[in-house]
Amino acid sequence: MVHICCSVDSHFFLQQLRAEYPNENIIGFFYNPNIHPYSEYKLRLSDVKYSCEKLGIKLIEGNYDLNAWLKATKGLEKEPEKGERCTICFDKRLEVTAQQALKLKIKLFTTTLLMSPLKSQEKLKTIGNILATQHNLNFIFKDYRKGQGAYLQSSIVKSNNIYRQNYCGCLYALKTQRDSQNKICDELMSQIGQQILPNSIESRIDLYKKRDLYESKKQQYKIVKDKFLNYRLLGGRVMIDKNVVPSYFVCYSGLTNNYVKGKILHCTNNIYYLNKNEAKLITLDLFNDLNNTNYQNTTELIYDPLLFKKEVLFRNKILQSIYDLSCLVVLDIIPLETQNIEIFCNSKIYLDVKENVV
Repeated sequence: MVHICCSVDSHFFLQQLRAEYPNENIIGFFYNPNIHPYSEYKLRLSDVKYSCEKLGIKLIEGNYDLNAWLKATKGLEKEPEKGERCTICFDKRLEVTAQQALKLKIKLFTTTLLMSPLKSQEKLKTIGNILATQHNLNFIFKDYRKGQGAYLQSSIVKSNNIYRQNYCGCLYALKTQRDSQNKICDELMSQIGQQILPNSIESRIDLYKKRDLYESKKQQYKIVKDKFLNYRLLGGRVMIDKNVVPSYFVCYSGLTNNYVKGKILHCTNNIYYLNKNEAKLITLDLFNDLNNTNYQNTTELIYDPLLFKKEVLFRNKILQSIYDLSCLVVLDIIPLETQNIEIFCNSKIYLDVKENVV
């Protein structure tokens, strides 16, 4: 019984294990309640299925009991990688793996966590041996990282187009990692209208579905990386005479200091310009006309937006520039009479790297 944490660590490990134990019936067990958010869990599970199918190895999925994991790690949120939180996380996952082995009357168990350079092999070995003694099992400790192992692992992952995640899965480790990189945790963000955002987990799910399709049809393809300008709206609202009105912030909208207060200066080509901070307003009617849509009100647009690519094309079309990062907001009605328009726009525009299938 092999506990599988992710396909990056499992693919080479399983190959080596099968070569060393040719007479054993190897079964994979995906049990990782530490992975967050759930969309990332589903993506990693899907990729492990892809890997196991390639290797001809049976896979069992364990329960995704995130709440139990959060309860077990309470108070250890700020522990570093390889710290006490990781110990508890290993304990839980290997304990459930041992129980699964007992259930299926399997005497040997191990974990692909042994392949990760960010995990303590000694700690895993100690926990595995303790559990083996408690349950009358044998824990198989293998260091397939040594020698050329890490290099071979990386080569095999790349050649098989396996999903390479960039954090362990734990939301606490993710926050620490992103803080040290001076990056936002965009993995923990999703758009209120379920719009699939660039380089989001949802976009990666779509990408690897394409990979699976190409694989099933035996078509040639490659997964490449591109550097691009990414965007996340963290929060936004418009107030007219101190009253909040429904508003939709078009992608790549930004404001200096996240705020502007002003009045409409003029209207050109149906775009209403504020007298400060390059902010611009348009009506929902204009939005509908240019996108061939039929939104009845701005609230409807908020909860059922365009595809992100279409929204980018719309922005470039109406502003006639791919470089314009002005705050562009859609309103039901433009407040022509008021002298008091307030716009709050907390957004992040940042360099990022995403994968594409070509």
